[in-house]
Amino acid sequence: MSKIKALLFDLDGTLIDSEKFHFDCWNKFLCEYEVTLDFKDWLTNYAGIPLPKNAKTIIDRYKIDEDLASFIDRREKITFDGFRTTDIELMPYALEFVQFAYEKGLTLAVVTASPKIDVEAVFERNGLAKYFSLFITRTDVSKSKPDPESYNLCVERLGIAKEECIVFEDTLNGVKSALAAGITCYAIQNNVRAHQKLKIADELFLSFANAKEFMLQKELI
Repeated sequence: MSKIKALLFDLDGTLIDSEKFHFDCWNKFLCEYEVTLDFKDWLTNYAGIPLPKNAKTIIDRYKIDEDLASFIDRREKITFDGFRTTDIELMPYALEFVQFAYEKGLTLAVVTASPKIDVEAVFERNGLAKYFSLFITRTDVSKSKPDPESYNLCVERLGIAKEECIVFEDTLNGVKSALAAGITCYAIQNNVRAHQKLKIADELFLSFANAKEFMLQKELI
């Protein structure tokens, strides 16, 4: 592989440690319906899937008698309010890796299934927007991950060849999206139990520290 020019990052669970935050938001929202999600069930069946799709699954699974559009709108407000008022921790070594790549002169982008207002709220609070040249959100596309549209749009807007890019993802849907777009994908996942299903990724690491070491050894950056 030639020298890499751009790194494309998923947001939730890859750059920011937000899976527990989203899980807590769902349980807060579902209290009025007397529904409680289990965290293991969340990680297995909901993590990494866009909120509207999860909303449809939950309405069907728990036979909730609500208009889907209204259900989604009210649930998304909880996420947005939370992102504006809560400090979401970064994933281990994420900041160091982003700063390292930025100082190396690489182009950095975020490609996420979260809506634009949530992404803006997160980066306004954590102050990391300065490192990224482009943000592709659910608001920018008609089809979310695992469809490749978001990654195809990202490389098109950056004007960088796919073979000069690497994607970082933490879920199966994200990895499938990147691979379907024809872009090399590294899975970053500290939950070893999730590794089996992520083996379709080009490489699999426990953290960004491991990925950085590998990339330096291979002289990719």
